[in-house]
Amino acid sequence: MTMQIDGPLFRDPLGDGAADPTVIWNPLERAWWMVYTARRVGDPENGVGWVHGTALGVASSNDHGKSWVYRGTMSGLALPGEWGQDTFWAPEIIEVRGVFHMYVAHVRGVPTTWSGSPRTMRHYVSEDLATWSFRSCLNLSSDRVIDACVYPLGNGSFRMWYKDEADGNSIWSADSDDLDEWRVNGSVLRTEVALEGPNVFFLGDSYWLIADAKCQRVYRSDDLQSWTYAGTVLDIASAASSGRTDDLGPGLHAQVVVADGVGWAFYFTHPERYRPDATAANMRRSTIQVAALLPDGDGLRCIRDSTVDVDLSAAEPPGSATSVVFR
Repeated sequence: MTMQIDGPLFRDPLGDGAADPTVIWNPLERAWWMVYTARRVGDPENGVGWVHGTALGVASSNDHGKSWVYRGTMSGLALPGEWGQDTFWAPEIIEVRGVFHMYVAHVRGVPTTWSGSPRTMRHYVSEDLATWSFRSCLNLSSDRVIDACVYPLGNGSFRMWYKDEADGNSIWSADSDDLDEWRVNGSVLRTEVALEGPNVFFLGDSYWLIADAKCQRVYRSDDLQSWTYAGTVLDIASAASSGRTDDLGPGLHAQVVVADGVGWAFYFTHPERYRPDATAANMRRSTIQVAALLPDGDGLRCIRDSTVDVDLSAAEPPGSATSVVFR
């Protein structure tokens, strides 16, 4: 880890509101793709309308995650027979046997308040990561669910973790044998603070779950069933040592790609909110950053500074689109 990273890893050049990143290998392009919630930072002041009506932005990297170029937004997300502009948040994408599966929270229209709008989890499939076909709306624990994360259980089935806003902003899980039908297991994590954006990965000799609580709370597991609290990473204090442009405040909604024993955490920041001269006009802006996570006893050690040189090459599968890539 020697290359200096002086600025943010990625800024959306159109809306400047990149958030909720997920990173996946595109075997068709032999490149990494970053898919994210493209917030509308420059919209007129109208409640929280600027975080609704969001498309899914796409950036790609041909140098193992070091630099990213904006590519556009994903298409085919409208339901057949429906009309208008809707809201898409926090995509989760996995590839299984050459088919990409996306689980993304959906809100109808462009609400200007937080309350009263159902959030449902939609399932889409694609063969090229760019154009998607609607598969179903999942029947989960409520109609207020967002932030899916899917991980294989090793027996051919899959587990999804997600936030249920109807249950005190806790993390729930559901299992599936075919990625279409899901059986709700129940609440997994309910703490004194609201959790969202769960992400599960295997690093060292343990499974880890990180969840957004205005930092990343860390949980460790040996079996993907029970989780033990293991501290925090990417909190406000850690930003003091970063020294990178816009890497201010907590790291939000992180997603981890494991490569060669390092967990590369992609997250977003609201840098202007942590500057002395912050104003209402610029506090919306968000940027994507990256940090390194390393096993450290029963917890994780985070490297969040200019020495970080992201390298996803060890996670790039050989061969064609028949590979399987999980976040």
